[in-house]
Amino acid sequence: MPVTKLTADARIEKAILAGKLLSEMNFNQKVWALTVRIPKGKVATYGDIAHKLDSQGYRAVGMAMNRNPYAPAVPCHRVVGADGKLTGFAGGIDAKRKLLVDDKVPMRNLDQVDLCEAHFDL
Repeated sequence: MPVTKLTADARIEKAILAGKLLSEMNFNQKVWALTVRIPKGKVATYGDIAHKLDSQGYRAVGMAMNRNPYAPAVPCHRVVGADGKLTGFAGGIDAKRKLLVDDKVPMRNLDQVDLCEAHFDL
């Protein structure tokens, strides 16, 4: 049986969707790989992801979320502000809220996740 060798892009995509970090990934790809780890019912913050990547670039994390080509497999709606507020979602805040409610994420109010209950430690 012939051995199939994955192209570099296919290898990176496979790793992203498996939540694995590879040294050859760029910043955005690492952000997406970490985001895919967040389970239904939980959230992480932009700062959590930046910190996990030894970066202070939480805004850069937001930009990576905005460019996420793997949604919904990479659930960028599960990334919220440091205080649990629903921020920055390409589909709009109402769509982000609906996805989080569908995921059964505990909410403090219409625009804020209960981080005490819903925070996922990357």
